[in-house]
Amino acid sequence: MEKFFSNEFWETLIAGAREWIVTELPGLLIIIVVMLIIFKTFSFTLKKVKMRLIARAGKAKDKDAGEVEKRINTLVDILKGIVKIVLWTIFIMIALKKFGVDIGPILASVGIIGVAVGFGAQELVRDFISGFFILLENQVRTGDVAAINGTGGLVEKIEMRTITLRDFSGTVHVFQNGKINTLSNMTREWSAMVFDVGVAYKENVDTVMEVMREVGEDLQNDANFKKAFFEPIEIFGLDQFGDSALVIKARIKTKPSQQWTIGREYRRRLKAAFDARNIEIPFPHTTVYWGEEINPLKLDVNQTSAAKN
Repeated sequence: MEKFFSNEFWETLIAGAREWIVTELPGLLIIIVVMLIIFKTFSFTLKKVKMRLIARAGKAKDKDAGEVEKRINTLVDILKGIVKIVLWTIFIMIALKKFGVDIGPILASVGIIGVAVGFGAQELVRDFISGFFILLENQVRTGDVAAINGTGGLVEKIEMRTITLRDFSGTVHVFQNGKINTLSNMTREWSAMVFDVGVAYKENVDTVMEVMREVGEDLQNDANFKKAFFEPIEIFGLDQFGDSALVIKARIKTKPSQQWTIGREYRRRLKAAFDARNIEIPFPHTTVYWGEEINPLKLDVNQTSAAKN
């Protein structure tokens, strides 16, 4: 401990620090400036390329601009993350070299540790491989609405290891790519809202289907909703005899993520159209049959005059 308080120790330390500041610090500062310039240039270039690709996709008539934009955003985010990791690794290695640290043994140790960790981190490797194929096969993109392992929500982030969903209530769900068993994309290329419309048995089915078609056409011609349609409404016909209603099935194909907006507006307008034409949407009811031999109780209800005072 005495050497730390000796003049010789501090003179040697100060001399070494001065030498390092003169010889190594300028180079380190230059490296920091260069790294910052590279970061800014890369981010600016990536942003310009992204905007150009999105603009080009918007001009292509055979491709949906929204779908292409989702894929571009996903790939750009992944590329940006990978480049940042590479640049930071290079910077740390150079900085250690400038501080006089021999990085040769460090690299060798990292290699050995990597092999050891590889055996124990099989799950991590599986996540990265699964994430790679999810991106390669374009299974889901940032901005899609998907159900992963039975949980639905908006895809907020896709990384090589995880996918992040936010459900309708705002809860964030994070899934490891290697543990995704089922993935259902509800906004891939086009979406659809399916309607099972129940009407009373007394109603004319052809008339009901005509009203449903008219409401669908009016909605499609509305300037506020026209762009959301992918195809005109499809009326499939009488689908089933329900317990208390005739069920007619229909479908509207929409642009991705627009099916819920169109579905709510269509139901609102259809209810108004049914009310205007006195088409009954029945409540569930049950008919009880006693049988002839039971001779059920019969009630006679007679209207009587008001009781005398």
